[in-house]
Amino acid sequence: MDKVCIRGGVPLDGTVQVGGAKNACMAMMAAALLTDEPCILRNVPQLRDVSAFVRLLQTLGVEVEALEPHVWRLQAKSVTHEAPYELVRKMRASVCVLGALAGRLRKASVPLPGGCVIGNRPIDLHLYGLQKLGYAVSLQAGVVHVSAKEPKGSTVFLGGRFGNTVTGTVNVLLAATLTPGMTVIESAACEPEIVDLCRLLQQMGASIEGIGSPTLKIVGKSTLHGFDYTVIGDRIEAGTFVLAGLITRGYVRVCGAQPQHLSALLHVLERIGADVRVDETNQTLEVLSCLERLKPFEVTTLPFPGFPTDLQAQLCVLGICIRGLSLITERIYPQRFMHLAELQRLGAHVTLEGSTAILQGGSPLSGADVMTSDLRAGAALYLAGLVAQGETRIHRIYHVERGYENLDQKLRDLGADVERTEDADAV
Repeated sequence: MDKVCIRGGVPLDGTVQVGGAKNACMAMMAAALLTDEPCILRNVPQLRDVSAFVRLLQTLGVEVEALEPHVWRLQAKSVTHEAPYELVRKMRASVCVLGALAGRLRKASVPLPGGCVIGNRPIDLHLYGLQKLGYAVSLQAGVVHVSAKEPKGSTVFLGGRFGNTVTGTVNVLLAATLTPGMTVIESAACEPEIVDLCRLLQQMGASIEGIGSPTLKIVGKSTLHGFDYTVIGDRIEAGTFVLAGLITRGYVRVCGAQPQHLSALLHVLERIGADVRVDETNQTLEVLSCLERLKPFEVTTLPFPGFPTDLQAQLCVLGICIRGLSLITERIYPQRFMHLAELQRLGAHVTLEGSTAILQGGSPLSGADVMTSDLRAGAALYLAGLVAQGETRIHRIYHVERGYENLDQKLRDLGADVERTEDADAV
């Protein structure tokens, strides 16, 4: 097991290319289960989660081949309906095979999924959606079993206590593409990753209307075709590098993500006085040094197009770098603040009141040993290390590798003093 040592205080300078969207590509890989024809997926990031998802698909019977470092060929000529616990437990996105297997085989047995410890994330809306399509659902020994002899389209409402469900929308959408009749998903997730998945499914021959809106209408087909598709850039990785450029008083040009997917972040940054230049045509974001003049902020995470929960932890670091009092309220996963205790170890003045982080910014940070608890919390610790005085040693970086390809190398390419070493103290 490795750790990363960051010696802070170096302004980042240069251009960085973001990878494909993690949260889109695994749903798209699951879509390959819907057809027996070959499927090509491009711009796939090299991540721990992707590698684990590939192994999961292989155990289901999918032939998977890496044609190039970021290009995969998948073909599900014949598949089994049973997913193994050892692979499903490792990540939340593994639950996406549930809807695809149900659509293709009319049955599926998938253990409850794992992933980052960021609060309670039940799949009750996923199961409700499949029930509305005519599937019998049961939970036995931690394994979800669904089956139907003659499923049919229906109207499914996927709104929940904290908004709509992204992976729930994926599951119902995948199942509906091969379900006879019309399925209407109301309160569907509108995230760019869902839009991208819908475009891929259309390339496969699926009939989908309302893409990008909270109401999706799907007319089920008897068969679907293969695809050759390029995944959109990862908006969360792009946002992370934008914030890294701001907090280090550097110049960073972020390429490969669509700026309109980051409209909520860009609105916040514009409001507080940040100098971030947007080029929609070339899909670039240019961050100029402006930290000294930035104003405190109040932000609430919400489903897209609101401020993304996956950038909340990184925004906390910006808040502790800006003089004054900033507030961040988490409405998607109210318990997603495990990074605050680690930021306190670096000297940050932060407190938590309910689901709101109170950030008293402007005091310098000092390097220390910190530990990642989840993917985005780990990214926040990398950012904090970039501005902390002295050396910050980040342990359990495997969490970060679930969602960022070569983050330490990309930061080094921007001039950061980052060293990866073996973690002799790992347990």
